[in-house]
Amino acid sequence: LSAAVGAFIITGLLIALIGLVPALGDLVAKIPTELAQAMLAGILLQLCLAPFIALADSPGYVAPVLLTWLVATRFWPRWAVPLALLAAVGAILVAAKQSGAAIEPNSFVPSLSWTTPQFSFAAVIGVAMPLTIVTMASQNLPGAAVLRSFGFKVPWRSAVVSTGLGTAAVAPFGGHAINLAALSAALAAGDEAGPRERRWIAGVSAGAFSTLIAGAAAAVVALAAVAPAGIIEAVAGLALIGALIDSLEGAFSTANHRTSAGLTFLLAASGVTLFSIGAAFWALLLGLAVRATIERQSAKD
Repeated sequence: LSAAVGAFIITGLLIALIGLVPALGDLVAKIPTELAQAMLAGILLQLCLAPFIALADSPGYVAPVLLTWLVATRFWPRWAVPLALLAAVGAILVAAKQSGAAIEPNSFVPSLSWTTPQFSFAAVIGVAMPLTIVTMASQNLPGAAVLRSFGFKVPWRSAVVSTGLGTAAVAPFGGHAINLAALSAALAAGDEAGPRERRWIAGVSAGAFSTLIAGAAAAVVALAAVAPAGIIEAVAGLALIGALIDSLEGAFSTANHRTSAGLTFLLAASGVTLFSIGAAFWALLLGLAVRATIERQSAKD
């Protein structure tokens, strides 16, 4: 564990150094909006299928959650996801009671523990460097592309440097890599977050509620341990359906670039991993290649 913490600290410092490279920021700025939206749609597809897969696995528990979301979407759309989450918590408690699973009150009390980092050349080569590449390729670059696709200018240097230093700072407490996650960006920057000039409230609120939830992390883990199969994933999928619809609309809005957008969407949705790098990165590369070759040639013809 100490060696892993040391590797995470090195990872954060490496990411911060990469953030100082202007060329990467320029690269993100050149990613077409349609491809970024197609990539996001592909990432979201599997998550948005989760409610319906879970409905087949645990219909008695998932159906009330889905019904709550549908009714709330009709009458109180802003509260649809929170109400679905409350319904899910209720279903989890019912399931725990029926199965006889015990949730110990002491498990709700969080605690902090410090892990003294240890640094080794093997951990740097075997963990820190691959994790840096994966974080940049699978999270930071796609996340920045998603933000740009919603019309926001990404402060590349300050964002990546601060997340890298933040990763190094929280590693001794068990924190994972902080990054520009594409899914979080989609939730906070999309149309469902309100008027464009007020979407910053969604980001601030997400941070504030995450801090509150951190204090209840032990309780969340205890509930998740007794949750029926798929119910937590179902709530997450319901929360992302609006973002999926918006991203699909943006991805295929331009007729001349639907081939590159379609291939980007399909590869991102496949979830394949090559060289430990997720499908989102490879989907963007494929889309850019098709756009620069096949679609450019078709435009000339």
